[in-house]
Amino acid sequence: MTRSRAQNTNVCGVTAAIAVIDGKWKTALLWLLESGPHRPGEMLRRLPGIREKVLTQALREMEADGLVHREVHDVLPLKTEYSLTAFGRELSEALAPLSDWGHRRLARLIEAQSAS
Repeated sequence: MTRSRAQNTNVCGVTAAIAVIDGKWKTALLWLLESGPHRPGEMLRRLPGIREKVLTQALREMEADGLVHREVHDVLPLKTEYSLTAFGRELSEALAPLSDWGHRRLARLIEAQSAS
């Protein structure tokens, strides 16, 4: 999904929500930031496989969508932390039932594999 689609106001609510979490890493970042503020280096360590460029891009998009807050502390070296905004926490809470459904689906897949 393109960023322009995330700005389209002529779509259904589900499409509007999916537009801001589209991509491989945004839901993982939401999940990680639920536990509190994190620095980019911490996020890179906690999410193996994500590249720094991709992390930066995802965080910028999430900040533009009002999901995360970026705070730069005026110390040397500069210290940057990201945290969920109230809007981001609201989205995370809205996704909780979908996560529960996903876990039930995974359990069914495991049961089906065990039965075969």
